[in-house]
Amino acid sequence: MSKIKKEKIIVKKSQVKFKVKANAKTKKPSVKAQASKSKLVVKSPKFKTLIKKTNKIIKPVFRSMLKPISKAEPKVLIKYEVKPVIKPEVKLEAKVEVKPVHKPEAKVKVEVKPVHKPEVKAKVEVRHEVKPIIEPEVKVEVQAAPEKEIELELPITVKDLAIKLQEKSSILIKHLMGMGIMIGINQTLDEAVLNKLCLKYNFGIKKALNAEEVVLEEHKKIDRPQEQKSRSPIVTFMGHVDHGKTSLLDAIRKTKITEGEHGGITQHIGAYRVSLAQGEITFLDTPGHEAFTAMRARGARITDIVVLVVAADDGIMPQTQEAIDHARAAGVVIIVAINKIDKAQANLDMVKKQLAAVGLNPEDWGGKTITVAVSAKTGAGIDNLLEMILLQAEMMELKANPDRLASGVVVEARMARGKGPVATLLVQNGTLHLNQNIIVGNLYGKIRAMLNDRGQGVATVGPATPVEILGINGIPQVGEQFFVIEDEKQAKSLIQARVENQKQQQIKEVKRVNLEELHAQIAAGKVKELNLIIKADVQGSLEAIKDTLDKLNVSEIKINIIHMGAGNINTSDVILAVASDALLLGFNVSADQPAKELISKEGIEVKMYSIIYELANDIKAAVEGMLDPKLKKVFLGKAEVRKMFKLSHSGIIAGCFVTKGKINRNCMITLMRNGAVAFEGKISSLKRFKDDVREVGEGFECGIAVGGFDQLVEGDIIEAYDIEKIARKL
Repeated sequence: MSKIKKEKIIVKKSQVKFKVKANAKTKKPSVKAQASKSKLVVKSPKFKTLIKKTNKIIKPVFRSMLKPISKAEPKVLIKYEVKPVIKPEVKLEAKVEVKPVHKPEAKVKVEVKPVHKPEVKAKVEVRHEVKPIIEPEVKVEVQAAPEKEIELELPITVKDLAIKLQEKSSILIKHLMGMGIMIGINQTLDEAVLNKLCLKYNFGIKKALNAEEVVLEEHKKIDRPQEQKSRSPIVTFMGHVDHGKTSLLDAIRKTKITEGEHGGITQHIGAYRVSLAQGEITFLDTPGHEAFTAMRARGARITDIVVLVVAADDGIMPQTQEAIDHARAAGVVIIVAINKIDKAQANLDMVKKQLAAVGLNPEDWGGKTITVAVSAKTGAGIDNLLEMILLQAEMMELKANPDRLASGVVVEARMARGKGPVATLLVQNGTLHLNQNIIVGNLYGKIRAMLNDRGQGVATVGPATPVEILGINGIPQVGEQFFVIEDEKQAKSLIQARVENQKQQQIKEVKRVNLEELHAQIAAGKVKELNLIIKADVQGSLEAIKDTLDKLNVSEIKINIIHMGAGNINTSDVILAVASDALLLGFNVSADQPAKELISKEGIEVKMYSIIYELANDIKAAVEGMLDPKLKKVFLGKAEVRKMFKLSHSGIIAGCFVTKGKINRNCMITLMRNGAVAFEGKISSLKRFKDDVREVGEGFECGIAVGGFDQLVEGDIIEAYDIEKIARKL
């Protein structure tokens, strides 16, 4: 057998493996080599030549790479793998892969892949082992959104909730105890606690409509613009006693309402409709501003425009001022009718000067308030007044939808002999028909007859139209809203539910705003305006109190004095306080007996003072509590991002080293990149190795996840700080 054939046989049978490990961890790198069956290959002169050429190419490369890591001259051993095929043909391919900073790795692969030819592979692996700073296994807890919704009738007891969730009541009570809430099986849960509890079972809460909401769903639908049509304005006459409110309305209607009433004073609420060439107007004539505000206290805002009647010979009187305050609190447009200009003592300039002093600056004096000089006796200026009302209504673009079920407000109710309960309704939306079922508060009725303001029978009534109806089973309260219900059975069941609910409400204590609870409302962001009603013994005291309170006004908080007057606290003041949710303050005065009864019934608090500084200090404390506190950044620490990790379950995690101070789990952070602010937010997770920690001090490593930001890069600086709230003082 020839020498060449022997070499081929040796190559086929042999498999050489050299394993090399170079450890550059110490100053003198140690190299270990293992060889097996090397002598068989070495005998081949061609193979020796191939090894020498490979060593000359590879070894200098790795010596240059290892010199920065190790001070001593590094040694490199090479592992060769030979897979015989036919006729060796060598191709060299070098690939260097280095992982930076904490765990550098360098790999070079020399691969020979000939087709139908022997393949030679040379692999050199050099590892510089450095203990990593952090463990990459960091978990971020993200609360998953609820997968499905559960419809619940609120409030709900623990027992009923357990049935809905198909869970034992004892398990729910255990969860509640874990949340720090001790509650029994038959006690109700508030909405915040209910949300937290349902999230544990992956449920979101959908509030179920109660019986009343289901029945009234039709009335809550918002009309589309194409369904709405223009309607006439609703106007209320207000003013001082005997300034001519009803006489002026009488002149407008060309009838003698006043003659049929005792002493010429309006004894009941009336609603009247006047047809003109330019359009129609609905007028409300009330016994005073108390009834007007009582309607608003029940949630019924029916007036579009208030006509303030002021006598030209008397000017602004105490009840005129009260009417202005009530109209402003309702937020309606005010038109001033200066009546009795036919009298010799009439002084228009004096009245206009008084109007300007109370904030109703006339248009001819450069203000925005429309003023019209009229005379109910001669009829002078009435056409001009009606023209101004219609012009103002046109600017307001009043609209309603006549093609739907009717709804509106009760403006008068009485017991009539031979008729039974009679109610005057003002239709606000929709069209009212005979024989329809209506509900008013806790009363039910089927309309048996409808009469207009002139006593004529009608079959239908459209929006902004008053009508007197018969058929209700009781006398409703003024200001109650009425709704038409198509199904008689539904209407009756709704009334039963309302009666039951009223019984439960009477058991509960009614709470109104007071100075002690004002701070809690401010913290919840509910109050940015402080409404006050002030009554004092004399006008001088009122001026002193007003001057003191004016000094407390700041741009952020508005001290709104809705009404102030001299004399004891009366029912009008209490009704206004209820409607406006205002604080009622008295200085050297008391409340009369009817007012005391109403105060007790409504559950409002009245503060009485005898020293002006005590009143001022209480209001000052309330205003200071309403001011937003100053925010101050308190530096906590600084951390440098050394390495980024992307985990499948936890997202992007930054491996950081705290260089200064400390990092707190609940702190705010500012992310600095190249000296500029890249992001501001909160830390969503802080870990030390695999454990959640409250804080990490200077000189330690940690894993940080930033909520709402995953674009961190190595070299970013995380600055941590707390927000300190400093209470502001006046």
